[in-house]
Amino acid sequence: MMAERRLSSREESLLEVQVEARLLRVKMVLLGSSGVGKSSLALRFSKDEFKASAPTIGCAYLTQVVCLHNARIRFEIWDTAGEEKYHSVTPLYYRGAHAALVVYDICKRESFARAQLWLKELEKQYFPGETVVGLVGNKADLSDGRKVSLQEGYRLAESKGLLFMETSAKSGQQISELLMTIAERVQKSTREDRGLVEWREVESVGLHQGERPHPLGTCCLVGP
Repeated sequence: MMAERRLSSREESLLEVQVEARLLRVKMVLLGSSGVGKSSLALRFSKDEFKASAPTIGCAYLTQVVCLHNARIRFEIWDTAGEEKYHSVTPLYYRGAHAALVVYDICKRESFARAQLWLKELEKQYFPGETVVGLVGNKADLSDGRKVSLQEGYRLAESKGLLFMETSAKSGQQISELLMTIAERVQKSTREDRGLVEWREVESVGLHQGERPHPLGTCCLVGP
């Protein structure tokens, strides 16, 4: 019978780091015109599912947990309504956000123009470096009907120093990559004394009950 192998001091240290990794709260808001797929993106982020949905009224709220090397990030995802009649209340939802994603539909030119207005509005609220802002061209699965080129999206994002990706909420294209990139940038740019605080179970209420981290953010220990 083989003797049980003891963990090395390095393995014990790695285990302790992962077990004790803090669960940090990150508020992320999705902005953009109605119909660009914000709700579908939020559902992909949270449950890795896709389904057609009616326009959001006010704001919807979902969560997701991803793991980095030395922390777990609990995204609190606020999906805002894109209809013009809700525009005046939208700032109430994105105040204090650690990350903001401005979404447009690559098949709708007007949504790209609207995204630029959202970016200008965000610039009034945040100083550079305080909030991770991303520009997202959604519905990449419909690229045959695109009205906004990939280069246009890149140029706009580059001119403002933003993260940029094209995604498909329907197929899941670039979804996990986008969420992990945001998590890494938020952790790098935000300190606890600037609002990144630990989430504790005692804070949970109705919406949080029964939540489980999605496999997208599962932490794994690799054996020797």
